[in-house]
Amino acid sequence: MSTNKHDEQAYHYTPSMSRRESLKWLSVLAASAALPSLAACTPSPTPMATSNTGHWPDLKLAPVSAQGYGKDPNLIIPPKSAWPRTLSAEHLSLVAVLADILVPRDGEIPSASEVKVPEVIDEWVSAPYENQVRDRPIILATLVWIDDEAELRFGLKFVALNPAQQLAIMDDIAYQTEQTPSEFSRIAGTFNRFRQLVLAAFFCSPQGTKEIGYLGNVPIAGDYPGPSEEAMVHLNQVLTELGLSDYAYIEPKSAQH
Repeated sequence: MSTNKHDEQAYHYTPSMSRRESLKWLSVLAASAALPSLAACTPSPTPMATSNTGHWPDLKLAPVSAQGYGKDPNLIIPPKSAWPRTLSAEHLSLVAVLADILVPRDGEIPSASEVKVPEVIDEWVSAPYENQVRDRPIILATLVWIDDEAELRFGLKFVALNPAQQLAIMDDIAYQTEQTPSEFSRIAGTFNRFRQLVLAAFFCSPQGTKEIGYLGNVPIAGDYPGPSEEAMVHLNQVLTELGLSDYAYIEPKSAQH
């Protein structure tokens, strides 16, 4: 049997993240500023816009009936279990391949699947909260469409295609612009949302935050040095522009040299 990663019989993504860890990561992702900032860097999507051309999966999804933890969860006697996960083993493998196309390994920097992004996406589309419930049909329809398109073009599931065949499909749905052919407009919009979630999940991981140079939650040795002179100049300029210069910090004379 072939050992090619993309061989349909050989490649299966194996989940290894604990439920406790994936739920923790979900909360970080939900609260992250990465999602709106990433959205601002990509063309505006119209995720569920209808189209009269091309194919589209007709999903019959059961409504999410699980209960979330609420705004004031019981930390003394927490819920015994979270909501059930949504993605099948086949779809987890598809998410892994797609995520690694978006965020491949680069030298010492791991790929998206290596930092377990697929499990975070699974947690996201399974959670019973407003944003996640909204995204659930978008992401699931995207995954089904991609597999359907792979079979229509090449007679195989997407994970079984060779890299050139996979990229041929990705190139057609990469971005939703005025030049996007009508048969790919809808999937380009939903794939944009999938991409945003993958990138945000990756950059919320310890490896991802290190890659972007985030230095939060790092203790400072010795006394706190305070903001730099450049930062104070910028802050005072903003306060002046907002008419709040009376609130600018002025160092006491006794502390001035």
